[in-house]
Amino acid sequence: MDGRLMGFVGVSDLDAAQEFYGGVLGLDLVDERPFALVADVGGTMLRITAVDVPAAAPYTVLGWAVDDIAAAVDELAGRGVIFTRYEGMGQDERGVWSAPGGTKIAWFLDPDGNNLSLAELTV
Repeated sequence: MDGRLMGFVGVSDLDAAQEFYGGVLGLDLVDERPFALVADVGGTMLRITAVDVPAAAPYTVLGWAVDDIAAAVDELAGRGVIFTRYEGMGQDERGVWSAPGGTKIAWFLDPDGNNLSLAELTV
């Protein structure tokens, strides 16, 4: 398939999404209400789309590759983000899990329960 990849995440409240994705995460949002908010995230379009009832998945729906996960977690925690802890994962004090290959991952939720992540990749 040719073309550029676009990402989508469903939200129930565009005002709350604007505060979270724009205010907390710092994405530069274009308002296309009543349908969506749109951001360019590293060259990929992300459409934060208004839906009646978001279906929050138990797995990551959006993730960001970061160079320094500890610094990124600390920055977002300072903005009020609470990182998710999973039983038996052996996460560190920041909530960061180290995969067997060395990649480090931390998870958090948006206001609709969409599972988001940060990853410091080893590749």
